Amino acid sequence: MKKIVFLILSSLFFIPAFAQKARKYSNEFLNIGVDAASMAMANSVVASADNVNAVYWNPAGLMQLQSKQIALMHASYFANIAQYDYGAFAMPIDEKSAVGFSIIRFGVDDIMDTTELIDQNGNIDYNRINMFSAADYAFAISYARNTPIEGLSYGANAKVVRRIIGKFANSWGFGFDAGLQYHSKSGWQLGVMARDITTTYNMWSINKKEFEKISNAIPDQNQELPETTEITLPKLQLAGARKFYFNKDFSVLTALGVNVEFAETKAIISTKGFSLYPTFGVEFAYTDLVYVRGGIGNFQKNMQLDGVEKVEFQPNIGIGFHYKGIQIDYALTDIGDQSAAIYSNIFSLKLDLDIFSK
Repeated sequence: MKKIVFLILSSLFFIPAFAQKARKYSNEFLNIGVDAASMAMANSVVASADNVNAVYWNPAGLMQLQSKQIALMHASYFANIAQYDYGAFAMPIDEKSAVGFSIIRFGVDDIMDTTELIDQNGNIDYNRINMFSAADYAFAISYARNTPIEGLSYGANAKVVRRIIGKFANSWGFGFDAGLQYHSKSGWQLGVMARDITTTYNMWSINKKEFEKISNAIPDQNQELPETTEITLPKLQLAGARKFYFNKDFSVLTALGVNVEFAETKAIISTKGFSLYPTFGVEFAYTDLVYVRGGIGNFQKNMQLDGVEKVEFQPNIGIGFHYKGIQIDYALTDIGDQSAAIYSNIFSLKLDLDIFSK
């Protein structure tokens, strides 16, 4: 555990050294989130993640698993133009450790390639239009383990990022995440998640022949090859949660989180060195059968058309049903289009594989 904690803390000291080279927005598809239940709570689940979806939110939470689980999720963005899919599997190894695997894909398919639309004679030939996809993939292996301290566990993700833009360009990236989770006897839950802890590098390979076609298709433009190295800076998530029981049937889970980015952004609290995004989520449960959820997050200062800066936020809601190891969840994100965030209807499924052995 000491090595994990040291890695989380020491990596943060090197962030300023990379700040000049790194892009503010890199591998952004990995920041959307997974699981409709978690997204309905505005992603405030770093401390309370306790099932297969902890492979994304906080791998330390895998230590709360009691059996093998799988999870699936689908969402569509930009009027069904972009498709976002996620799948995961996790299982306990023994009383002290657990493991998980996950895959994420965010892609736009059937994009028209018109770089060869006009032939050498200047004629438009629609038969020369080809279709291609622009897709981002992430593959992760997660491992979690209990510490000698009661209630404290740690976990880590080793991830591979694959990005493909048709035949024009593609990249490979590699990175690590690490997290801690603590469950006290009094019922409080605390969590820390450090994403891209050692920074994540994407190395791009650009098809120069296809790039020249693009340059030739845009007259009077001197196109230069873009940089082939993309660096993703670490992000830190801090969270706390507690579940309250009204009686044997009703309970409520409250969760509060703070996302830290080490760059100046549109966050309501932002400096040249870091930005803070608070989030809040709540989940009402009836006999662990029916769930109603809500959350508020993504607080940002955005400039309006009239030139006035306004604080915007993203409200989410959702419902869920859990019966005999099968859980189906739905979330509606960014209700009423209150923020600049992506609006979507999200559906997810979580399945406890023990139901097949009973």
